[in-house]
Amino acid sequence: MTYVVGVAGGTGSGKTTVSQEIADALGPDRVAILQHDHYYRDRPELSFEERSQLNFDHPDSLETELLVEHVVALRDGHAVDVPVYDFATHRRASETTHIEPRPILLVEGILVFVERRLRERLDLKIFVDTPADIRVFRRIRRDLEQRGRDFASIREQYYKTVRPMHLQFVEPSKAYADVIIPEGGRNQVALDLILARLRGIAEGA
Repeated sequence: MTYVVGVAGGTGSGKTTVSQEIADALGPDRVAILQHDHYYRDRPELSFEERSQLNFDHPDSLETELLVEHVVALRDGHAVDVPVYDFATHRRASETTHIEPRPILLVEGILVFVERRLRERLDLKIFVDTPADIRVFRRIRRDLEQRGRDFASIREQYYKTVRPMHLQFVEPSKAYADVIIPEGGRNQVALDLILARLRGIAEGA
């Protein structure tokens, strides 16, 4: 049976760093990762300008029902083909990523604790808690360097949807966490404690 770990937190909190630290420490033969970001709904009927104005920080923007199906399949020992999302065009790519089941499954994203149907399938829920000023600077850098965005569009999106959706959905979901990690991947003590638990589970699988 696969042990499912949810890793949530605000944008730029360090969720991906925490997930990668766990994956690197346990090895690819023991860990698979699903990122909620890959499940953004495809909206081919909209123009690029219209897609650019969508609220990507609201739970409805994500095809969480497909993510839940994939979590269930991997827990049952079946491989899945995960969508690939192009953040520059706001479209799903034609290719997919093949994911094989592993003893540990990490499910990472800002909204993974918000949806009850997903939350109920998480055996361990980790919330990465990082101050807002640090998170926003990390997001700006990521969007500029990795997602082909310009600063004006990043600023507009932050005030229009990112911040209000964080306050409405992400921050309250922290109440569902089993473990809260301040400062994310830089908190080696917390990571060591989590890794000790997950190694025992992976080795016993």
